[in-house]
Amino acid sequence: MEILRRGTVIPAIPLALTAERKLDEEKQRLMVRYYLAAGSGGIAAAVHSTQFEIRDPRHNLFLPVLKAVKEEIDAFERETGKAVVRISGVCGGTEQACREAEEAKALGYDAVLLSPGGLKDWTEEQLLDRTRKVAQVMPVVGFYLQEAVGGRKLSKDYWRKLSDIPNVAAIKCACFERYRTQDLVKGVMASRRGDEVALYTGNDDHIILDLLTPFEHGGKKRYFVGGLLGQWSVWTKKAVEIFDLCMACREKGEIPAPLLTLAEHLTEANGAVFDVENRFAGCIPGLHYVLCNQGLMAGTWCLNPEETLSPGQAEEIDRVQRDYPELTDDDFVAEFLKKKE
Repeated sequence: MEILRRGTVIPAIPLALTAERKLDEEKQRLMVRYYLAAGSGGIAAAVHSTQFEIRDPRHNLFLPVLKAVKEEIDAFERETGKAVVRISGVCGGTEQACREAEEAKALGYDAVLLSPGGLKDWTEEQLLDRTRKVAQVMPVVGFYLQEAVGGRKLSKDYWRKLSDIPNVAAIKCACFERYRTQDLVKGVMASRRGDEVALYTGNDDHIILDLLTPFEHGGKKRYFVGGLLGQWSVWTKKAVEIFDLCMACREKGEIPAPLLTLAEHLTEANGAVFDVENRFAGCIPGLHYVLCNQGLMAGTWCLNPEETLSPGQAEEIDRVQRDYPELTDDDFVAEFLKKKE
């Protein structure tokens, strides 16, 4: 929890599948080892990038994925003596969310990322009550999810009340919108325990600037301390380097112009990987495409056969990789895989 509050890089791990759309456990474990070798301070599993369909009884992959990730983190911690933040996504109504939190807790996870997806008809008070019940099970990471993938607009007062809940340890802001990002941050700052709640960017379109921006209100200053991001599930070694650079710039109080340019390049690359042109339809296959090309996944398959790369998306990802090689970590991955042979 100290690491989570201090801030770190947390990739949202994708789901590795075989061509038969069964869990590819070997590749799933390989991805965990890659993220940890790249310097990630935590891993989030059973989240959007891992595909919500893992909970479908037809697939029944929620626990197998959490178990595989947990075991690889255990092995890394034994080998290195380093602590790694373990976050499990939980979703659904109160009963389902609490049940999933209990399962994650039993496996030794540190916190749960509580998704509001699929609950658009719930009032803010109902969502807060759900959070209170899940927080009685284990620490919660709140989640501002963008509307394009199932989220909704939430008020500044909602974030204040959410932060007031004991055992809310952090909040991931993934609204992909500056006005709403400001609402979230200012709401947390107005909370009586706002200083105890770590802010994590989930705005994959605004990563670097989120990390560099000092938010000021009422004589207080707050920063996003880290990121819990689908974008950081690819090119992770470079993501860690960029995060470290942002932290160093904050420490010095100086932001070099090339870093601002890099921010725009990263946003453009994210647009290709997340398939913004088609309202994120190919978001998850886009992540798979990058990992597959590097040899970390066997293919771009999703549990939903209709979830595929959009027309032209692969070519767009190839283009941004050619245009912005400073964002990629192909050499690191090649060396990592060579050591595993």
